[in-house]
Amino acid sequence: MIKKILVIGGNGQLGNCFRKLAPDFEKEFEFNFTDSSTIDITNEDQVSEFINDYQPDFCINASAYTAVDLAESETEKAYAVNADGVANLAQACKENNAVLIHISTDYVFDGESNISYSEDNFTNPQGVYGASKLKGEELALDIHPKTIVIRTSWLYSEFNKNFVKTMLNLFSNKDELGIVADQFGQPTNANDLAEAVMKIIKTEQKIYGVYHFSNYPETTWFGFAEKIAEFSGSSVKLNAITTEQFPTPAKRPKRSTMALDKIEKNFGIDPKHWENSLQECIEILQKS
Repeated sequence: MIKKILVIGGNGQLGNCFRKLAPDFEKEFEFNFTDSSTIDITNEDQVSEFINDYQPDFCINASAYTAVDLAESETEKAYAVNADGVANLAQACKENNAVLIHISTDYVFDGESNISYSEDNFTNPQGVYGASKLKGEELALDIHPKTIVIRTSWLYSEFNKNFVKTMLNLFSNKDELGIVADQFGQPTNANDLAEAVMKIIKTEQKIYGVYHFSNYPETTWFGFAEKIAEFSGSSVKLNAITTEQFPTPAKRPKRSTMALDKIEKNFGIDPKHWENSLQECIEILQKS
């Protein structure tokens, strides 16, 4: 019996990674990719109708309002998508007995810790984006017991707009760049996240709740940029700068490194080294 997977945010970065791996699973799963023109998650009736109609076994919410700085001045919009929209999905999934897999963020933490964050550590978002994402997590888990929340960080891939592609673009136009070197975190190739989600879906005995997933170990934006330059053969000169020298409307977590042992223990998902995943991504981009 082929099971049905509904991917919300099918044209986003992660959505495109699911499109890429869907053919590998065609004997077991039917994928349905939607975007905001097919289904507006902020519209409760539309969500309910679509999910009642399609009857998915799994719903992956890969959609979000992700403009971290803009969220500071568009609070309502951020909460509509990242909180209320998630609640609408959770409610419809509950009514149709579908498992909800919701993608969240390291921005739920304040980044002031010196040890890696585990799933049950104290959350303290520093901006509207992180706060709206945290609210979405809480609503989903409150409404629907069959919810898995996956917090991830520093997501990039060969698709859409992300740090890696921005850097490669800047490298080809600039001789010298200043990159923030006092914010720490774990880059994550969105293709690895998509694979991890599929492994969770294929696990018969699921333990629901909150999980962390990223590549490892931690680095800084500067360290990340250095490797992008190295792997792409760029001769750009990179200068380490401080957060103070690069002010943004929304405060960024200083160190949002997440512990990855829970997802490994419950789903057998081994994290990959970020440099290896980055190299794969750059090879794909250089071929295209």
